[in-house]
Amino acid sequence: MKISEQKRKENIAEYILYMYQIEDVIRTYNLDADTIMEVYVRPQIDDDKLLPQYRSWYVKLINEMKSQRKEKSGHLASTQEVMVELSYLHNTMITMTQDPKYIALTDAASKYLDEFRDKSNLKEVNTVELAFHAMYMKLLLRLQKKEISAETEEAFEAMRGMLAYLSHAYHKMKAGELDFLNN
Repeated sequence: MKISEQKRKENIAEYILYMYQIEDVIRTYNLDADTIMEVYVRPQIDDDKLLPQYRSWYVKLINEMKSQRKEKSGHLASTQEVMVELSYLHNTMITMTQDPKYIALTDAASKYLDEFRDKSNLKEVNTVELAFHAMYMKLLLRLQKKEISAETEEAFEAMRGMLAYLSHAYHKMKAGELDFLNN
C-alpha cells in the first residue's frame, strides 16, 4: 500500500514489478483477504494500527481483480494503463525524439528480448511489456533462490538498463520536464 504509492512516485518500473508481485500474492492466497492479512501482511507489519489500511488496500485490489476477471492471470487495468503510457513514451523516444542513449539501450536489449519472446508465450506483447515480464521472471528466480547464469544475467542487465532509462524519462514526462516538440 504505502510501498506501492512510494514506488509509483519514485520509480515506475519498480512499481510495475511490485504490482505484478502483489497480484501473484493475492492469487496465491485465492483472493482471500483474511488469509493474506494473517499469513502475508501481519508478519511484515510492526504497527498493528496499520493493519486496517492494508486490509482495505488488499480488499480493493481483490475486488478489482474479480471485476476485471484477473483471478487466474493478467494484470490490473491501472497497471496496464501505466504500461500503455510507458509503451507510448518508448515509441516516442525511438521515433519522434530519436533519443540516442535510449535507442542504444534498446538496441542492446533487443537481441535478448527477441530470444525471450521466442522462448515465452508472450509473442504478441510490445517490447516494453516483454522487458517487464522478463524482469519479473528474474525477480521470481531470485525469490526461489535459483541460480542465474552469467549469460542470462547479462540479458537481464541490458533490459534493466533500458527500463531504468525509460522509467527516468517517464517521471520527467509526468513532471512536465520533457518537451517532445523541441527535440
